[in-house]
Amino acid sequence: MKNYTRRGFIVVAGGAALGLTACGNGLGSNGAETIDARVDETLRYLYDKYPEARALSDKANGMLVMPLVTEAGLGVGGAFGRGALRVGGATVDYYSQAKASVGLQIGAQQYAHVLFFMTEDALGEFRYATGWVAGADIKYAVLNEGDRFSADTMATSNPVVAMVFGTSGLLVGATLEGSKYTRIIP
Repeated sequence: MKNYTRRGFIVVAGGAALGLTACGNGLGSNGAETIDARVDETLRYLYDKYPEARALSDKANGMLVMPLVTEAGLGVGGAFGRGALRVGGATVDYYSQAKASVGLQIGAQQYAHVLFFMTEDALGEFRYATGWVAGADIKYAVLNEGDRFSADTMATSNPVVAMVFGTSGLLVGATLEGSKYTRIIP
């Protein structure tokens, strides 16, 4: 039986973080213009592929759009991405997302997601926190058999609704719980 030490764990976790950084999702290097262009393209894709998302967007007080999140894991894993917070259709802030995990996992994937802030309080709590962590209180919009998001999502009274879409790669599950969002200056 192998004995695992804290030092060994830190080395593995550091290696996973460096590996994610090396994935280079293409955001951040060219600043705000690059992030905004990718957010615009992500929203075009979302509205074209899932028209019901527009109704949810119209009801929301704000949306955090993460155009590309890279997630990888081999026992220890993590995810990273950058995006923009839109209020009234205009970008008001830029954010990074980081997530670490430990457990039975292997693989890598990329996906996009949008957090819809359905109440003014939820949006304010997100904007004015020093670092906001996604928790179990997020309502996930899920695809049904017809490749459409479920109707109950559109009439939800939850303060935050998440849509995860455009997934590619091989890693089971794409969850945002435990992800930390931090305001950045691109």
